[in-house]
Amino acid sequence: MRPSLPGCARLRLRPAFTLVELLVVIAIIGILVSLLLPAVQAVREAARKASCQNNLKQIGIALHNFHDAHHRLPIGCVEWRGPGKPNTHRQFAWSAYLLPYLEQQNLFNAIDFSLPFDAPENAQPAAVRVSVFECPTADKRELIRGQTDYGGLFGERMVTRQADDGVFLYGQEIAFEDIRDGLSQTIAVAEDVGGPDSEWINGKNVFVQSGGINDPNAWIGDNEIRSRHPSGAMVLFVDGHVAFLGDSVDPKVLGGLITRDGREVVPENAY
Repeated sequence: MRPSLPGCARLRLRPAFTLVELLVVIAIIGILVSLLLPAVQAVREAARKASCQNNLKQIGIALHNFHDAHHRLPIGCVEWRGPGKPNTHRQFAWSAYLLPYLEQQNLFNAIDFSLPFDAPENAQPAAVRVSVFECPTADKRELIRGQTDYGGLFGERMVTRQADDGVFLYGQEIAFEDIRDGLSQTIAVAEDVGGPDSEWINGKNVFVQSGGINDPNAWIGDNEIRSRHPSGAMVLFVDGHVAFLGDSVDPKVLGGLITRDGREVVPENAY
């Protein structure tokens, strides 16, 4: 019979990891994590991208409901404060007028549209963040007023020098019948991440596109179609469908998709 050993002796006989084995295990875990991390990040970005697409879908539905009620799209900007214009101009954005059609009727009611958007009386509602206006991939900034990552297209400068050839203009309302290029061939709203005028209540939330998507040469102090998604940006067409346009889209093609009455022929395989 094998003699029994004291408890402490039995503990000393148990096998254990050596320092070398422990380091090998840690190294293997590190390699596995480094291999899995890009895949996890890709899955997360895919989910954020889908959420961004859904935001624009909701905005598209709201635009159509607005048009059904008023027989026109929201005005791009009311009383724009252009050069030489007084600060008493109200300068409300299309996105502020869209609130009731985005299930934000109470927020809409809290705004005094008879006063400027930045009047003290409008400070509280203007500061409210509206999730449908924020892309999950975009940087979250500390703004005085609620952030938006989507801007309305005033026009473009790639096809023609006539800048006001889009669908969201200053002091002018556009109806579907005015969009002779076709609702499915005209971009209404696009990602405008990191632009200087990124407040959903501020009427400067319309812009003229001057180059390609995510153009590295575009002036950072200007509003342009930009996103934090890899290799492109989400855009909403007037008919309500959303598309992801890549950085490689020809600026001339992009310009043709922005004009409302340019009569350009843009093949679907061009973008």
